[in-house]
Amino acid sequence: MVIPLLAVLATVAGPVGASPEAPVPMDRVFDPIAARGLHEMPGEPRELSKREEWFRDKEMRPDLHLSDAALADAQREYAAAEKKATLARRRGNAATAVIASVPPDYPGVRIQPVTTLFNVWTHEAFPILPGDPMEPQFHVFLRDHYTNQATQMDTRLVDVLARAARRFNAARIEIVSGYRSPKYNLMLRKKGHAVARMSQHVEGHAVDFRIRGVPTQTLQTFVKSLRIGGVGFYPHSEFVHSDTGRVRYWKGS
Repeated sequence: MVIPLLAVLATVAGPVGASPEAPVPMDRVFDPIAARGLHEMPGEPRELSKREEWFRDKEMRPDLHLSDAALADAQREYAAAEKKATLARRRGNAATAVIASVPPDYPGVRIQPVTTLFNVWTHEAFPILPGDPMEPQFHVFLRDHYTNQATQMDTRLVDVLARAARRFNAARIEIVSGYRSPKYNLMLRKKGHAVARMSQHVEGHAVDFRIRGVPTQTLQTFVKSLRIGGVGFYPHSEFVHSDTGRVRYWKGS
């Protein structure tokens, strides 16, 4: 009993003859801060079982259940929005009519796009969604493909496109031309194209479009019936021009 005790004391005290003031090696000093850090280090991630994954996903899954009262309120909101859109269309406020057609957060309804616009130059697609504000995406979508410049387009053009899509049940409308920069417009004139010097395209007030499967003349007749502005008929190029200037009609090539 005495011998082991002496051995422990000799280990702590150091070698015989060593100075009592000799420094203790740093690797033998206990550092409580470092020890605590080791305990606080994050452990290795544990792989969850299928049952645990199912419960975790269930907890994170949003609650989409609606009561009968909530559905009834939503239906009333939907009816009010439809009434507002109809009144706005009668008053000539086309942009408000399109945006107000369906509430953006209407539950219980899967919102389908009125139509999808396809730019034949940039190959970009832009869905017109009821209740979805289209600015500024609409302006960028109809930018000049030659200079890549955009401008503030007349939002009444949205109503022309949306109403044409509804009339012919068109899921897609091809955009031939939207905004045309002065530089691009001048270049077309110098190359002999029949474009006006003060074109409505330069003002951001015009769009050229077509609907596959719908005769160009049939589409022109419908757009003329809207009496929103000028309508051009281009049978050879197979598109219709629509602008928000004064009401006038012409035939191009």
